[in-house]
Amino acid sequence: MQIIKIFNEEVADNSYDIIIDTSALNILLKELKKTPFGNKYAIITDDTIKQIHGESLLNTMKKEGLDCVLLSFKSGEQSKNMQTFEYLHENLLEKCIDRKSCIIALGGGVVGDIAGFVAGTYMRGINYIQIPTTLLAQVDSSIGGKTAIDLKNSKNMCGIFYQPKRVYIDVSLLKTLPKKEIINGLVEIIKHAIISDEDFFVFLETNIKDILSRENNLLIRTIQKSCEIKAEIVMNDPHEENLRRILNYGHTIAHALETLTGYKKYTHGEAVAIGMAVEGRISNLMGWLKEDELSRQNKLLEKTGANLTPPKIDIDLIIKELSRDKKAISGKVYFALPEHIGVMKCIDGSYGITVPVNIVRNALREFV
Repeated sequence: MQIIKIFNEEVADNSYDIIIDTSALNILLKELKKTPFGNKYAIITDDTIKQIHGESLLNTMKKEGLDCVLLSFKSGEQSKNMQTFEYLHENLLEKCIDRKSCIIALGGGVVGDIAGFVAGTYMRGINYIQIPTTLLAQVDSSIGGKTAIDLKNSKNMCGIFYQPKRVYIDVSLLKTLPKKEIINGLVEIIKHAIISDEDFFVFLETNIKDILSRENNLLIRTIQKSCEIKAEIVMNDPHEENLRRILNYGHTIAHALETLTGYKKYTHGEAVAIGMAVEGRISNLMGWLKEDELSRQNKLLEKTGANLTPPKIDIDLIIKELSRDKKAISGKVYFALPEHIGVMKCIDGSYGITVPVNIVRNALREFV
């Protein structure tokens, strides 16, 4: 078992452990009996994970004498909305979940984002635990306390920072995932290497084939290192005031593509892979990321099976959508850009960089 500690100096109660193991769910059950996080538990999941893991977890918890209910909603980004948010609040109240209860977010990033937002707002905030079931959620969205839902024309626009009490990463859950979900997670892992650790990037270049085959020891090493990178960044900037912006590498373009295609064309990882290719070119055109490093990035992304070819979308539409990004300020778009593999560009102490529109257009023209 590997344990990563996240300590929030501002609020000690917001400190928590990330447990990584091949049987983390068993560890969860033992710990809930020994040190309960609530008087009653509400598992929140989607209808797909409900069938694969949710009902089994519910029954196991009940057999262990834990008071527990299960709530689910239709899987997919399209459910990450105010209707689902309200539905969950109403059903938690109906199931007699109170201020001393605890929510268990069981699923991928969509489930974690919604369940975390619900936990942070239901009765003005109750405890919650993250059990990410996808590689992407394990190394990204389950860590750092970002919770949100989408508004009609904008991703993650409504939400709060709300930290879980613990994160349980069970590597065995990845065995049931389709390959495209492993690709989603690997894209995010590659991003972590590019923004923070060149040695980790070389490790991924060397071992990508075996990681794709889901060899347990390599998976645990890879997940642990990726989580450590994100945890370090989050601890130093819990509310995304500066350093945490580097985690957005690839995401500014990705969110625009996701929104313009109605979240139906790409998985999140596929969109981020394209976003990294475009934003890597932006950095190159700005005179920072060298051509050979950009090539190494894109080759590694392609080795995962990620497709770096975006849909044919009018560039003006993409530019317009970028200005609506939640990270934009007064209409100005801020990018997080690599200076080298493992080092992000910082100008006057800021990791958020404005880029001339003509450079963004030129970068997009290579891909769109």
